[in-house]
Amino acid sequence: MAARKPVLTVLMSVGLLTTASCTSAPGGGTGTPRPSQLTSTTPPGTEAVDRVTWALPYGEPTTLDPAKVGDYSPQTVEANLCDTLTRMNADFSLSPGLARKTTWADGRTLVLDLRDDVTFWDGSRMTPQDVVYSLERQRDPKTQALYGNYLAAVTSIKVTGPHQVTLRTKTYDQTLPKALATSFGAVSQKAYTQKAGAAYGTSRGGLMCTGPFALDAWKSGDSISLTRNDAYWDSGLKPKVGRIDFRFITNSNTLTSALLSGEVDGTYELPTTSATALARAKNGTTHLGPSTQNVLLIPGNATSPAADRRLLDALSLAVDRTALIKNVFGGDATTLKSLVPPLTWRGDPAADRFDAAYAALPAAPAPDLEKAKKLMAGVKAVSRPLVAAIPAGDQKGLQTLTFIQAAAEKLGVDIRIRQLQPTEMSSLFYDPSLRQDIDLVLTFGYVGMPDPASYVAEMVTPRGLFNWTNYHNAEVTRLLTAARTSADPAASAQAYAEAQALFTPTVPALFLATTHERMFMNKRISGAPTSFAYMGMPWAAHLGGTAK
Repeated sequence: MAARKPVLTVLMSVGLLTTASCTSAPGGGTGTPRPSQLTSTTPPGTEAVDRVTWALPYGEPTTLDPAKVGDYSPQTVEANLCDTLTRMNADFSLSPGLARKTTWADGRTLVLDLRDDVTFWDGSRMTPQDVVYSLERQRDPKTQALYGNYLAAVTSIKVTGPHQVTLRTKTYDQTLPKALATSFGAVSQKAYTQKAGAAYGTSRGGLMCTGPFALDAWKSGDSISLTRNDAYWDSGLKPKVGRIDFRFITNSNTLTSALLSGEVDGTYELPTTSATALARAKNGTTHLGPSTQNVLLIPGNATSPAADRRLLDALSLAVDRTALIKNVFGGDATTLKSLVPPLTWRGDPAADRFDAAYAALPAAPAPDLEKAKKLMAGVKAVSRPLVAAIPAGDQKGLQTLTFIQAAAEKLGVDIRIRQLQPTEMSSLFYDPSLRQDIDLVLTFGYVGMPDPASYVAEMVTPRGLFNWTNYHNAEVTRLLTAARTSADPAASAQAYAEAQALFTPTVPALFLATTHERMFMNKRISGAPTSFAYMGMPWAAHLGGTAK
């Protein structure tokens, strides 16, 4: 699922998510990360580079339209194309973007003061009208945007000056300025987007944005190429790389060979098997960074036997998480106690309150088969195999589901694994009809912005995009609304903490682990961020040569 965010984006997606470093976790692979292992970025690359080739291990994007990107591949590319009104940094902090300043003039008025020196790739100036259009199309049903709910409390979006846009809201909304740092806050040229229509963001319709790189070519089934925007507005982030070719490589063996040979310079979401083979690579380094990724097993629909939380609790007691983290994630993960990993709120003024609430949750259970069987005694007999979905070719997902499958077998539950093609798997998250015969979905999700309440709301409130089981708890909904609308960080954190205590033991989901970001980069280049923040920032603009 995805989470929405800074609002970074909260999307949960499934795929080849693995995170590991060249060293294992302490304690024989218990999954406890060592701070010294985690870095947010790499040393700056200072030299100009003609071309860089980067892999997309999740395969070809279905779209690059900022209003519709909601998965690893499209966001990895799009973040370098379409600048946002505020910007995510490698340490998950926020800074000004296309808006030089965002201000709550009062509890219901958010003012965006725009930069006056920004141009689109075609040389035309970015105007307030482009900003209003880009935000308004997010809630136009014809757009089929993923993030229109960020505007739920917004009553109007108007041009209020030569370089100013003002949003009026029903109430204060602490997530709104954060969301502007995600693809929700990306600005597209109004004229170009209207002319492209439904083809905008596709290989046929193209894009028109303001980012450090421009879309140059899209060869379906092979690659996407970006070229440097030499007129980029941010003088402190002028790209040193002339061209970036993104190649769609979903097979881990092929990816490993390409990285070892130097045919491909780098990749995010490096599979564990590749990391093992690349541990002693002389032409590059595997980097481990902080992340908000989570590994969950969730029911595909409300009528599935798997939607019974008691069944999931029994399965939770049968799964050996320590073995899972050690053997599947290479020790580079830790157990997860709820829907959202702690890193999500690390930069919040009330981080201590969030930490205390998370610490108060019950620990992830150790295996207890006897207790699990007692729980199953109260569950309606499962008379058919349960179908669990993962992307085809996803070895990490397959290994994880195999662990779960073995645990379920001990409880008399038969799980059948169904491997779907990447595009079908991605669409499954947003199309209910594709989940009707799917009982369980293994998700490697992520929270895209430092706001746990907005991510969780997508999974536990009645209109949540990823609330596939129709979960409803009126008090949880009330508390999450309070967390979103409170201008006091401490009060917001308290409301979330109370909601977390309610939904954690009741929402139909199996919390498995939170992994770290893993990235491999050839030694000839450097500067790329190593944290999961890469998903929401123009990371490729930080790349440069090392003369090695």
